[in-house]
Amino acid sequence: MKKVLLLTICILLLAALSLSRSGELVLVEKGSFTMGDTWGDGYSNEKPTYKVTLTYDFYIGKYETTFDEYDAFCEAMGRSKPSDWGLGRGSRPVIEVSWNDAVAYCNWLSEKEKLPKAYDSNGYLIDKDRMLTTDITKALGYRLPTEAEWEYAARGGNKSKGYKYSGSDNVDNVAWYKDNSGNKTHKVGKKAPNELGLYDMSGNVYEWCSDWYGEYYSYAKTNPYNSLSSNRVYRGGSWVTNAPGTRVADRDNDSPTVKSYNLGFRICRTAP
Repeated sequence: MKKVLLLTICILLLAALSLSRSGELVLVEKGSFTMGDTWGDGYSNEKPTYKVTLTYDFYIGKYETTFDEYDAFCEAMGRSKPSDWGLGRGSRPVIEVSWNDAVAYCNWLSEKEKLPKAYDSNGYLIDKDRMLTTDITKALGYRLPTEAEWEYAARGGNKSKGYKYSGSDNVDNVAWYKDNSGNKTHKVGKKAPNELGLYDMSGNVYEWCSDWYGEYYSYAKTNPYNSLSSNRVYRGGSWVTNAPGTRVADRDNDSPTVKSYNLGFRICRTAP
């Protein structure tokens, strides 16, 4: 009986450890970088390159949000759990979640930790007083990263070594993609991290960003946040993407209602 009880406790502790591990946040210190196709071999929507300055620190998920984490949200809120397409759940990155679903998760997490929500019921950014804002530094709760935050973090922030993929110039070192994924997602954190200790920024699943999609600027920007478009941005490539699609500069977009077998997200927060 004691052995059974001990085994049960160990299983529960391992489950809790897996859940907390995938929910870890990494501090990304403020800085400047050149956003876009800095290697000259990218796609037209990655051009022109332009200087971006982020004047604030922020936290971003060390790992992509997992099924364990998202399923807990669904259970708490009485929502239907997303399909895993037979690829597996647990500490694999959640898939089949829309941008709207991801934002709902962020708001739930904010409430759970007694933080101001970052989004209103229509998905617009709000400040601590629940007033609409396009100033990302005023949104204090959990949210999706802006496109600029995502690329800055994927490039390694102020510790960047200039890699084409997030953490290496060798895609196989850091990404699960079409040629090595075995046609499935993988548990988060199994490839090498980037310079900031972030995992799977290249490959495994695409990740929703907070911004609406738009053309790049031809001049320097500070704390950019695009709020005018019909689609939302997603980044990073996935388990069915070719190697070029997992570059840190690659970008794509779709309707905020779209759900896909290769699209998930990771959380973010402006540092207090």
